[in-house]
Amino acid sequence: MLESRSLGWMWAAILVATLLAACASPKRTPAPVEDRGPAARSQPAPAASATTLPLVEPAKTLPGAENAGKPGYYTVRPGDTLIRIALDAGQNWRDIARWNNIENPNLIEVGQVVRVIPPAGSEVAVARPVAPPAVAPSSAAAPASAASAPRAPAQAPVASLPPIAPTPAPAGEEDVPWGWPTPTSATVVAGFDEQKNKGLDIAGKPGDPVVASADGRVVYAGAGLRGYGNLIILKHNNTYLSAYAHNQTLLVKEDQTVRKGQKIAEMGSTDADRVKLHFEIRRQGRPVDPTRYLPAR
Repeated sequence: MLESRSLGWMWAAILVATLLAACASPKRTPAPVEDRGPAARSQPAPAASATTLPLVEPAKTLPGAENAGKPGYYTVRPGDTLIRIALDAGQNWRDIARWNNIENPNLIEVGQVVRVIPPAGSEVAVARPVAPPAVAPSSAAAPASAASAPRAPAQAPVASLPPIAPTPAPAGEEDVPWGWPTPTSATVVAGFDEQKNKGLDIAGKPGDPVVASADGRVVYAGAGLRGYGNLIILKHNNTYLSAYAHNQTLLVKEDQTVRKGQKIAEMGSTDADRVKLHFEIRRQGRPVDPTRYLPAR
């Protein structure tokens, strides 16, 4: 009897201990449920972020860049043309094209460096074929007229070449027998000003004769230089050029030899506000006052 009672107490104690242990156990948290339905499957997985570096193109090396800043070389600026560079350097544009292997004179780039003085031995160099500028030079058979001459849009003046250090002229080259390019009846309406007017403006009537101021060779005849209209440039020697602008008609062509007093054009108003001849004398490319060279009237 006593043994049976002892077993009952023992089982009761075990039961109580089991209940107490169950109450003391931590509460379990249910595992998260992942939605694998159609909507969830259609969502794209987030892309991994990546930093993309922009592609940098290598800088373009322009022709002649290695000569930038050297004497006798010129760096092309916005608005420059080969004709203007040649005029400001006192050279023939064809020579500059040949010295720099420029086959198309209309294709020069800002920043390009070109030679503007003859290289050593250039007198025996063989000229390569060079296409003419975009505006073809006028000829005696097909003279340019004021009505057909293209008028350039108004733009800011283009800066001239920085002055090239003058070199002594060869013996005899300073002794050019200059003459007036217009009849004695023509009137000078604007004098020389190195900043505003690089020559003389001489008024006249449409068709008045324009004559060569000295013996020379035509190195340009056309309308490709902004602000000059129908233009003729003569080269008299390695020191002097003369320029005749705003003509109505051009009567000579490039490479033609002319004599002092020979009629080379007719006065007009191309790219000008009135009928006039703009006349320049350039010494080694730099404009000089023509009245210092022309005989007194």
